[in-house]
Amino acid sequence: MKFWLRPPFAVSQRLRHCLFQGPPLSSLLCSSLCQVSLSVSLASLDCFFLFYFSVCLMLKGRQRAITFFGKNTHCFSSIGKELLAIVSAFPFILNFKSLVEVSEFEHDGLHDDARATEKDTALRLALSQLASEFGGDSMLSLQRFFGFRRAPVISTGSLKLDLALGIGGLPRGRVIEIYGQEASGKTTLALHIIKEAQKLGGYCAYFDVENAMDPSLAESMGVNTENLLLSRPSSAEKLLSAVNTLTKSGSVDVIVIDSVAALVPECELDVLIDGAYGDGQSRIMTQALRKIHYSLCNSQTLLVFINQVRSGSKSGNGFGHMDEVTCGGNALNFYAAVRLRIKRTGLLKIGNEVTGLGICVQVVKNKLAPAMKKAELQIRFGRGLCCESEVLDLACEHGVIVKEGSNYLMEGKVLSNEHEAEQYLAENHGIFDEIVSILRRQLFEGDRI
Repeated sequence: MKFWLRPPFAVSQRLRHCLFQGPPLSSLLCSSLCQVSLSVSLASLDCFFLFYFSVCLMLKGRQRAITFFGKNTHCFSSIGKELLAIVSAFPFILNFKSLVEVSEFEHDGLHDDARATEKDTALRLALSQLASEFGGDSMLSLQRFFGFRRAPVISTGSLKLDLALGIGGLPRGRVIEIYGQEASGKTTLALHIIKEAQKLGGYCAYFDVENAMDPSLAESMGVNTENLLLSRPSSAEKLLSAVNTLTKSGSVDVIVIDSVAALVPECELDVLIDGAYGDGQSRIMTQALRKIHYSLCNSQTLLVFINQVRSGSKSGNGFGHMDEVTCGGNALNFYAAVRLRIKRTGLLKIGNEVTGLGICVQVVKNKLAPAMKKAELQIRFGRGLCCESEVLDLACEHGVIVKEGSNYLMEGKVLSNEHEAEQYLAENHGIFDEIVSILRRQLFEGDRI
């Protein structure tokens, strides 16, 4: 039989008075709970748990007492739960109501270290099994897998474009696509990439599908043609197979395919132009890129595809905004880590003579840094990218070269105008390379870990 001698509020008042005033807590708490248990009709199990809770508070500490009783509140009657909440409401103890709600999470927290140890042991066993089945390097942490924090890169030959790429150049072991209209500087940019790789002591290969390579032009840009492998395969299958072989070897630093649009599948070589075979080029590119991409994962080869664009319509009936479409299907768009779109912006003239052209390179896609950045570059006919102009601008901006009015101070020399300063850099390769090296350290290696 259960009955109330006083309302719960009165019980709370009496218990609070006993807890916060009078004799020491160690003797008072137990006697207070006994009096409370007589004041109201409590189940014997309530009395036992309330008494044990007080003992835990005194001997074991707050955390163990709360953890134990937070798990076992289902053993209390409603009156017992209320009294337990009152008992736990010391100034130095958290509110029991909230503790009951989160008790399961706190209890789990006590075992975090033990669970972490168990998970660590289980993970080590799993990794050991993977190593025995698939090899020691089948599963590594991200940092150990790559061995470095930043992706190794090869410069494009243009500091402005390297800045637009965000990582100081083009990433090794990745697929790159350079596309744009005809005569926009795609091959020129590719040759400068080869030149920069050769400066690092690397080997390069050039697949001249369009049969347009001019060795004298490449040499005028600084390319070492004696250290450049050149090939003109008869079909797309042979070319892509050769690319896969070179990539697997890991011995070639840069491979350039010029261009995707000129690749001809074997099935089309001896067939009239009737479209009977459909888009064989797209199919071959899709199949080949799957293999090549896997080979790139195990090498540091930079694979550059030069591509052309065609005009296409976004609307199905032929009306609407005209859009650029690259050749070879969509596989290259997906597999490419970086896509560079080149567009002509104007002509460079000295008097009435056209000496070059201006181009805009837009980073349309970039898996390693923010995309959609642009770089305005200049190409001089017979020389390639006009690097002296952008190096001069960046060197003045970062204090490597002192500019006072129209004068430039370099290596103790005073150069009276910009043209004279650019000419000085073009004629003194050692000074030019030293300035570029200083700028690259400031721009790309200052925060390198």
